[in-house]
This record gives sequence, C-alpha cells and structure tokens, in this order.
Amino acid sequence: MDARIRTFAEPDTEAVVALWETCELTRPWNDPRADIARKATVQPELFLVAEPHASGGIIGSVMAGYDGHRGWLYSLATDPAHRGRGIARALVAEAERRLEAMGCPKVQLMVRVGNDRVHGLYDALGYGTDDVLVRSRRLISDS
Repeated sequence: MDARIRTFAEPDTEAVVALWETCELTRPWNDPRADIARKATVQPELFLVAEPHASGGIIGSVMAGYDGHRGWLYSLATDPAHRGRGIARALVAEAERRLEAMGCPKVQLMVRVGNDRVHGLYDALGYGTDDVLVRSRRLISDS
C-alpha cells in the first residue's frame, strides 16, 4: 500500500468532507463538518485518515469509537481512484489495533441498505452479519 495512515487533524476537514461526498457517504440530515467537529471532542485518536506517500491529500478515512462494551466503525471511505490498493483494509486494521489496545472485545459497523458494493470488503476482513435491527432517534438536528 502506497499510503500512510495517521490520526485526523483539523486542517484535513475539507478534504475529508470532499472524500465523503465523492464516496456518497453524506446525507442531507447530517452535516459532515458537525460530525467531524463532534468526533474531534470524543476519542479523536480513533479518527484516521490515509494520505499518499508521494503527494498530499486525503484518500481514505475511518472513524471509530469505543463505549466500554463494543467498538464501532463509521465513515470508512477510499477515494475511487485509489481503490483496490489496500487502503480500506489498512484503515480498518489500524482502527481495530487501536480499539484492541483500549481493551475493546468486539467491533461492529453498520452498512446502509443499498450500499451492496462494500459487503465483499467486509466479508474479506472477517466481518459477519449479526441478526439485529438498528433503531435510532435524533437528539440534535444538524439542519
């Protein structure tokens, strides 16, 4: 893999937002800048980006979190021009390494319905499908 994985820094914000938009991860009801600002206040060491060794720019990201019971992965993205080079695999591996170092026994993630292209990646990384229904309620509106 010709990229370096590191912890997100505030100057990466616009590049990460652009990456998420390119990868169709943003939604109208979630302000990506607000999501980034919130993550910067909670376990910021679990927000990772990938940048190419040869040039600047952000070509991958993942956010992780640990609540003392389970770890979570969010917003895994790889620039389409750099897919197939192990960047997503490296981001997940580093997030898992950091979670395990915190004592995290299990990591989970959610895949939006219709985002079928990522199932093969998660299968290859050893992620199975659990028989659960995710329910949610918004506490703070971004719009």
